[in-house]
Amino acid sequence: MSTDAGSLTTQDLEFLARPLHGFLSVAAGPLPPQPRPVWFEATAEGTIQLFTAPDSLKVRRLRRDPRASIVVAAPVGERERWVSVAGRVTVEPDGAHDLCARLAERYWDLDDPERAADLAGMLAADQVRLVLHPETVLRYAH
Repeated sequence: MSTDAGSLTTQDLEFLARPLHGFLSVAAGPLPPQPRPVWFEATAEGTIQLFTAPDSLKVRRLRRDPRASIVVAAPVGERERWVSVAGRVTVEPDGAHDLCARLAERYWDLDDPERAADLAGMLAADQVRLVLHPETVLRYAH
């Protein structure tokens, strides 16, 4: 395992560009974290972006305590590899729908009418963009 305090490497960004699920955990005070699988995008600037409903539980928790982490692992059948990013999250009112559309294209076959309809429904809903600013990055590659 290696640690690079606060920054993603070129190899991390290449790994995170794959259509993998991340497991997001937000600070929950006295409650244990409840990781959730999420779509995400690692940016060239080294942040991690997600989108969600503005009234979601994760947003309410992040407004109280902006600490969060995401872990992304290689799928079964590949050599073990993972990246973990922890830091503070900002809740941004702009860019969520563009991010949602980009991620849907990455994770789904949008030629499938059912998936295209799912995306249309997501784009019709209010969304905010969550930006995780890395403070600690851990990684492992076997």
